[in-house]
Amino acid sequence: MFILENYGLAVAFCLVTMICWGSWANTQKLADKNWRFELYYWDYVIGILALSLVFAFTLGSTGGQGRGFLDDIAQADSANIRSAIIGGVVFNLSNILLVAATAIAGMSVAFPVGIGIALILGVIDNYADNPIGNATVLFSGVGLVALAILLNAAAYRRLTRTVKKVSTKGLLLAVISGCLMGLFYGFVATSMAKDFSNPEAGYLTPYTAVVFFAVGVFISNFIVNTILMKFPFEGAPVSYADYFKGSGRSHLMGVLGGAIWCIGMSFNIVASGKAGPAIAYGLGQGATVVAAVWGIYIWREFKAAPQNTGKLLNSMLLFYVIGIGLIIVSRSI
Repeated sequence: MFILENYGLAVAFCLVTMICWGSWANTQKLADKNWRFELYYWDYVIGILALSLVFAFTLGSTGGQGRGFLDDIAQADSANIRSAIIGGVVFNLSNILLVAATAIAGMSVAFPVGIGIALILGVIDNYADNPIGNATVLFSGVGLVALAILLNAAAYRRLTRTVKKVSTKGLLLAVISGCLMGLFYGFVATSMAKDFSNPEAGYLTPYTAVVFFAVGVFISNFIVNTILMKFPFEGAPVSYADYFKGSGRSHLMGVLGGAIWCIGMSFNIVASGKAGPAIAYGLGQGATVVAAVWGIYIWREFKAAPQNTGKLLNSMLLFYVIGIGLIIVSRSI
């Protein structure tokens, strides 16, 4: 299977993750305007599962290092398979709340708050399990990310004062999503071998772990999303019949969104072998910067906010960038 051999390339892979995780939600905005997020999300999870299998049978099954995908499944311990699936279930619950928050409050709010909280909790959780990197530098970066979250929340409060239709429900959903999302990565990391080149017996290699993670996402969606379809956060209930009435464009956007997210996940999991789970996850969740840029400067989600709100948003982005930079260098100090 394909694995990484140096830290610099691992960082590059994490930067790809950052771009993918910060950009996939644009596909939701590019679907038909009347296409509800609950319906979009079915195609999204299909995209995740499909691309995880593509990677497993290509990069995960070629080369002389590690174990091939099918051989890896045959020797895997059930506890590790279960851990990766649980990671998918936890992620799915958190991510569908994030998608709901994006639909209600916009990318420039949902991602910095939700993913920012996930970054903080995820780095702490993964570092406790596998302490790679200088703790002082690493958590200084995490602290700056926390400050950026507070600045974003302050900017959003200013927006709600000037635009009555903006609801704080989106902010609350983002907070709940972030608390859950900070936990999913640890389940996946625990299921994997520490040495990807010579994986320990019973543990999963990265491509296999992503597939079982995707299975957890897909299966749990029949429960989580079905409930939300019947009891939506906003609007009238939707049905499975409504899903099959969607346009080809809307379905394609959902599958594309899931595929883009899965590219990021796969690259991040592969990079974690050299960077360590805490650093890899922290860098990947720099997606908040990418998503905030999309939301603020492309989709103009704060155009109705008071004029001085721009200073808060620019400060938020600055603290995020510096924080992510500290997380990167923590591995080599």
